[in-house]
Amino acid sequence: MPYKIPIYKLIIFALVICLYSCEEEYKKIKPKDSSTDKNLDLLIEKPKNIPAPDGMVWVKGKTFLQGAKPNDKYAMTREKPAHQVAVDGFFIDATEVTNKQFKAFIDATGYITLAERPIDWEVMKRELPEDTEKPHDSLLQPGSLVFNKDVKAVTNMNNYGQWWTWKTGANWKHPEGPKSSIDGKDNYPVVHIALEDAQAYCKWANRRLPTEAEWESAAQGNATDHIFTWGNDFNALTKNANTWQGIFPIKNESIDGFEFIAPIKSYNPNSIGIYDMMGNVWELTSDLFNVNYYKNIDGSKTLINPKGAETAFSPDNPYQKEIVMKGGSFLCHASYCASFRISARMGTSTDSSSDHTGFRTVATIEMLK
Repeated sequence: MPYKIPIYKLIIFALVICLYSCEEEYKKIKPKDSSTDKNLDLLIEKPKNIPAPDGMVWVKGKTFLQGAKPNDKYAMTREKPAHQVAVDGFFIDATEVTNKQFKAFIDATGYITLAERPIDWEVMKRELPEDTEKPHDSLLQPGSLVFNKDVKAVTNMNNYGQWWTWKTGANWKHPEGPKSSIDGKDNYPVVHIALEDAQAYCKWANRRLPTEAEWESAAQGNATDHIFTWGNDFNALTKNANTWQGIFPIKNESIDGFEFIAPIKSYNPNSIGIYDMMGNVWELTSDLFNVNYYKNIDGSKTLINPKGAETAFSPDNPYQKEIVMKGGSFLCHASYCASFRISARMGTSTDSSSDHTGFRTVATIEMLK
């Protein structure tokens, strides 16, 4: 099982949720936007009268193969089957949103992130089993999930609680807990970001989160069917992405140059100048996460600018709605996660945050007019 981000409620209560069948799993899942038009009227080239916003790259409109590639040995069921997708051209951040950029937003608006706010039990319990007892107030403190760097041994790789810790006082300003800071780390990706936080930043910046299809289009660059942003060579991973080498989660050999999170632009960009779409930090999208979405798509049609499933469903987290995140993180390893691939997709609950989750934004021509 890949690096599933635990929901902090379940971490706090140490609940064990068994997998079960659910009616939602069998709901009809369909894309919000689809078309059978063979003559696709896509916006391909950037209009000459629209300059690229600072720090953003134009992604040409194109048709490409979304989902698992035939020769990808790490592909998971939720990435299958691959299907043709057509996406209009758009702008995307060349890098993940940085601490410096996010601080500018905070300074301008006074926004307080989810990880910094007091926990409201009355709100929390609505998304938990009815018989869940309220924990002690000492546990209901603001914080976020932090990777446990002191793991010495793991007894069961399916129990990811062994390497995740709920850290009171962890947030974007204090990524490892209250005694840590981001001083001197302006050019690092901002982390401990929940969906609501990313959306607030987007509203301020006149941006939005990418759809999963847009994210994959950008990651492909000039290609249409690559496994990785640099091509199909797995052996080039350590030269192109910040991931985990060695024995996860006990020892990271740091062959790629970084043990944990890395500054932006530490590796070469893809073919159109976009950095770090593989590894470093997971990136939020606007799509709902449904493990059955791809298998319910009509593969005979090309999806036009799809926006994902209409309903969310994950058997690993049946109580909450999840969104898709992409790209993997500095914790991804071939033996466990292997999410440093373009098609890899993971769900995260809308109110979850951690020290390996961030985001980047997009802008369309309509937004800039």
